[in-house]
Amino acid sequence: MSVHHHYWQGSFVGDEEAGRRLAGLPAVVEAALATELDTETVLAACDALSLALCDADHAVHGRLAAHLPEGEDPAVLAELGALLGRRELTRKLRRELGDTAPGRLNRADPRETVYEAWAPVGLVAHIAPGNAATVAPLSIVEGLLAGNVNILKTSSADTLLTQHLMAELAALDPSGALAARIVVLRFPSSRQDWLRLMCAPADAVAVWGGEGAVEGVAAHVPAGCRLVEWGHRISFAYLTGDAWSDAVTLGALADDVCLHEQQACSSPQVVYLDTEDEGEVFAFAERFAAVLAARPPAVGAAATDGPDPAEAAELTTTELMARLEEHLGLTRVFAAPDGSWRVMADTRSPLTASPLHRSVWVKPLPRKRMIATLRPMRRYLQTAGLAGSRTDIAELSRTALAAGVTRVTPVGAMLESYAGEPHDGVYALQRYSRRVAVQTDPALFATTACLDDLARPVVLPPPSGPLLGKEDVQEPARRVARADAELFFRSGGSTGAPALSVFSYDDYDTQMHAAARGLLAAGYDPVGDRTANLFYCGAMYGSFISFFSVLERLGGVQLPLSAGPDHRATAQALIDHGADTLFGMPSYLWQLLHAEKDALRAYGGLRKVFYGGEHFTPEQQRTLKDTFGVEVIRSITYGSTDLGPLGYQCTESTGGVHHLHADLHTMEILDLAEDRPVAPGETGRLVFTTHARRGQQLGRYVIGDLGREIPGRCPCGRHAPRFELRGRTGDVMRVATYFLNHRRFLDLAGENGGHRGELQVRLDAADARERLTVRVERTGATDPERLREVFLAGYPELRSAVAERLLDLVVEAVDGASLDRSPTSGKLLAVVDARR
Repeated sequence: MSVHHHYWQGSFVGDEEAGRRLAGLPAVVEAALATELDTETVLAACDALSLALCDADHAVHGRLAAHLPEGEDPAVLAELGALLGRRELTRKLRRELGDTAPGRLNRADPRETVYEAWAPVGLVAHIAPGNAATVAPLSIVEGLLAGNVNILKTSSADTLLTQHLMAELAALDPSGALAARIVVLRFPSSRQDWLRLMCAPADAVAVWGGEGAVEGVAAHVPAGCRLVEWGHRISFAYLTGDAWSDAVTLGALADDVCLHEQQACSSPQVVYLDTEDEGEVFAFAERFAAVLAARPPAVGAAATDGPDPAEAAELTTTELMARLEEHLGLTRVFAAPDGSWRVMADTRSPLTASPLHRSVWVKPLPRKRMIATLRPMRRYLQTAGLAGSRTDIAELSRTALAAGVTRVTPVGAMLESYAGEPHDGVYALQRYSRRVAVQTDPALFATTACLDDLARPVVLPPPSGPLLGKEDVQEPARRVARADAELFFRSGGSTGAPALSVFSYDDYDTQMHAAARGLLAAGYDPVGDRTANLFYCGAMYGSFISFFSVLERLGGVQLPLSAGPDHRATAQALIDHGADTLFGMPSYLWQLLHAEKDALRAYGGLRKVFYGGEHFTPEQQRTLKDTFGVEVIRSITYGSTDLGPLGYQCTESTGGVHHLHADLHTMEILDLAEDRPVAPGETGRLVFTTHARRGQQLGRYVIGDLGREIPGRCPCGRHAPRFELRGRTGDVMRVATYFLNHRRFLDLAGENGGHRGELQVRLDAADARERLTVRVERTGATDPERLREVFLAGYPELRSAVAERLLDLVVEAVDGASLDRSPTSGKLLAVVDARR
């Protein structure tokens, strides 16, 4: 019975089966690339695996620990887990590819209908090193983030850690898209037929190792295929006169040398001093030797492995040659009696590779000769650890980079890294990607912000877990990690006490780009429209700031006026600056337009209104068009302070119909009384799960709005689901044993009563029975008695409550300014319940 050393697209197979499948690899790749892989699928699975790896008690951690190399500290799994978390990977995506969903064909410039994206190269063949347990799985994850199919070779001496890690990762993706893109084979490099079959259909081959390893693989790389070399590199420390006499600096340098026993490419092999004085070189070497001597011996895997016979021979030879040259006055050697460390001072400046295992060269190199000395070795240079004054660091950084170094750090931090850091002078994700572009006819695609919206639906991981209410979200928001709590907003408080929402700037940027795409879909023209931003501002309320950000990302012309009490000044600014597009709350815009009706009608330049937070009734929209000449009236976005933009309107959308921002959220519609999905087309509670968010988990959030799904694909061609808003759960009132809906009053007033103004319901507890007062904005044609008849005739439940003498119904006309509004957002309070 053969041992199954190979992981192939979701299952473990033996040599015979792996060989058979290798022969058909091109067809396997084509089939996998024909299916879509959303970046969020990769992020969600990696984040779940990260949590498991960081928990020593987790079953996944236990299963993988059994496959660690002998002597390897299990803590390496937690280190790997830290690199696979959502925070680290989204930062990496942003740094390297500029977006957390880099594969979507979005407009490169919102003012042009040219779409760009990062596309996978296709098949990436990874040739992993045999001395680093975490390199292989991380290399595959990079390939997955770029959307590629990945086939990886591990050494025949390696354990099956990578195979089982990838199996655990794929198991966390219920769609199977990850499994379809992962193959891990374990075989020796001498098996050239397998290596050739791996590389022949590849679009990029990533090789980890020295020149010999690269040359051995390069022979199998077909023409036109990218060869991505992650070869051995040499790093050095460079100290100025002030730094090399500092004990703290010497301690930090020793840390860099001893950490990982110089096995990392970023470990210093040479220490350069900014001097031409040989005596200073020898004196420093002696002082540094004393520091190394005080360091504890290697522990863990480094101590267990130690140098192999070939490495031991190189150590002995290098030390003996240096000692021989002491007689010529060229060198001086300081070494431990047991051979555990050695410092070799050398009066010659050219870079010399160290035999590692705490073996360090010390050489003179005046900064004026740095480029000439180091540039011949530029292909091999990686990290320069610098120590000196602020001015020295700035000057020497530029000089080191010019000499060929790709990375500069402080001494003591040479082996540290950050998420998304370039590796050997390049971004890995860009090497595994292609930048692609699609040019389109501006007339046909004027309102299309993302070409993928017309091509396919977004597939995100399905929502899971318990339902969350506002309080369930509020408490965790107060405990968000400082690194993720960079921007604070409060809700307008129109349905209760203002709630706190916390964002990272990266999340905020993602959401503003999404809202910008939605605005284009609604018919906003960033080239031709001149926009007045009339949302409320201040008190940590987010609308004005958010739409300022949206317009900034669209490159639209903006007048950041905000909603103010001086309607005359606002109207004059619109006229003076030629504004033709208004952003704002319906209640504020309605007040402004009617307060300055004569001036704005005479101006005649208003063409578009984009509103948010509330709705214009059909009668109000008719007034805007007939009285002020407005041509386009659409929702600017549907969203909430805590979740951000949730939906957007297209040019085919009317009323409360919106498309879901399906690249950010998944949506459920649940029964009003039970936690189960409603039948298709029925009204229920809207429940959203946000995926593109870090720091704060917002899964299955019951937002408080009601809605129904709109079946079928929209005439605009987008695949994103559609839903119609049907009011808020707070707008459904329990009155006199009946459930009454504010929206029903609004519809009856507009459709049957001809009312074009605002409407508010107030509930009071009277002595004998409850009282429902419908307060309507007074207009020239307002007739309260006529509206009362309309409500009773068109609302059977209301008529029954009044007929049974359970409820008093009053309709009163009031000035719009006297209606109750949120003090923060200015939003009209649909229902004012004064019974409590």
